[in-house]
Amino acid sequence: MNKRISPLPPLDISSPPPFQPQSFDDPAKAVEALTALYERNTAFLIKSFSELAQGAPISSRYRAFYPQVSIETTSFGHVDSRLSYGHVTAPGIYTTTVTRPKLFKHYLKEQLALLVKSHNVPVIVSESTTPIPLHFAFGEGAHVEASTNAFIDIPMRDIFDTPDLNTTDDEIANGEYIPPPGEPSPLAPFTAQRIDYSLARLSHYTATHAEHFQNFVLFTNYQFYIDEFCSWARKLMAEGGDGYTAFVEPGNIVTLPGSSAPETDATLARLPQMPAYHLKKKGHAGITMINIGVGPSNAKTITDHVAVLRPHAWLMLGHCAGLRNSQRLGDYVLAHAYMREDHVLDDDLPVWVPIPALAEVQVALEAAVAEITGYEGFELKRIMRTGTVGTIDNRNWELRDQRGPVKRLSQARAIALDMESATIAANGFRFRVPYGTLLCVSDKPLHGELKLPGMATAFYRTQVNQHLQIGIRAVQKLAAMPKEALHSRKLRSFFETAFQ
Repeated sequence: MNKRISPLPPLDISSPPPFQPQSFDDPAKAVEALTALYERNTAFLIKSFSELAQGAPISSRYRAFYPQVSIETTSFGHVDSRLSYGHVTAPGIYTTTVTRPKLFKHYLKEQLALLVKSHNVPVIVSESTTPIPLHFAFGEGAHVEASTNAFIDIPMRDIFDTPDLNTTDDEIANGEYIPPPGEPSPLAPFTAQRIDYSLARLSHYTATHAEHFQNFVLFTNYQFYIDEFCSWARKLMAEGGDGYTAFVEPGNIVTLPGSSAPETDATLARLPQMPAYHLKKKGHAGITMINIGVGPSNAKTITDHVAVLRPHAWLMLGHCAGLRNSQRLGDYVLAHAYMREDHVLDDDLPVWVPIPALAEVQVALEAAVAEITGYEGFELKRIMRTGTVGTIDNRNWELRDQRGPVKRLSQARAIALDMESATIAANGFRFRVPYGTLLCVSDKPLHGELKLPGMATAFYRTQVNQHLQIGIRAVQKLAAMPKEALHSRKLRSFFETAFQ
């Protein structure tokens, strides 16, 4: 009987030549060194795998390590206390592993430049002790197991390192990580393997590569918004782009400025679970829009992964149940607080943690509503109400005894109810990504106004485009802000990583 037990004795480890640590005062050169080391080590793994796939004998275990970047400081001081990131809080050694440095080139240069400026110390580029999993060396969309029959009689994990979920977690971002005695403190909220895990998941869920994601993200729970976004983006591209450099759809289908159609005729046989659309601008300063579908589980899943790209803001645009008799269908709700009954984040962010409104985002959203609708000042209250939004994980809560939920919603002073907004805001708070919510009232279940097919169709036809344009205008306002103003100190805890 074939028990699939490896016949090989313990194997020696084969790795690229050791990399000697290098010190840099120039952040750009430090990023170049990180890139060269990462490219060398991933090329080693890919080459080794390819040779085995072509029949080469298995003679060793193949291993290569992520690059890492570190600083050491002996002072509690830093240059500008107004900044929310770009400095460490106490003397010591700080380090983080790095992956995909080409993708994060601009981000890494900015973060390292702030560290050098704040502490007047060099950054050290070296090789970490964290192996690069083979799957992640290949990058997004790789199907390593399906690529060869070379490992039928011996587990791939005996030959290459594979993803280790035991060490892939959110302890740093959650503020739960305590370095062992004598070990360095974290420099960034995510480790390289945690980032690689999310990059692979993003490709799977959205059917677009990470390189296309922009720094300003709109989430929605209805395809109608996506249809309007695509129509607007395609028109923009056909008219020359107006500063945007490309429009990318699921399947990495690209439309360039001046074109009314994509570069290729390729279309996906079916859309992914959470399709993403990217209106790109230089420096990732454009807009990504994602249809997350319905429910807090989807909302948490996608924001868990988008967060590793360190966006500058994300906003929720969607529909909600209006809870006040004074509201009308089509009115807007600007969330200034959240009642969380979604339960998906209870283990990561307890419900007693307040999720505050962020002034910069609130101002941008309110100003965008005023500009697009034409209402100003006190008149704006005719179509928009600011208040608490409740998020619940039971879509059909109305079919149960309503007394408990209605009492809690009333005590919370809630004005709207949905299934995603508080989750997205809470994960923004958890991952230090500025967040905001602007919803549109599409039904009023407490007052007998439910969406009927014909009524819903008319509502979507007249309201979705305006709502989307408000979201786009708000994003444009946020993009015009200095990053240090948008990434305020409100989201930072007592002990924070230096990287944004």
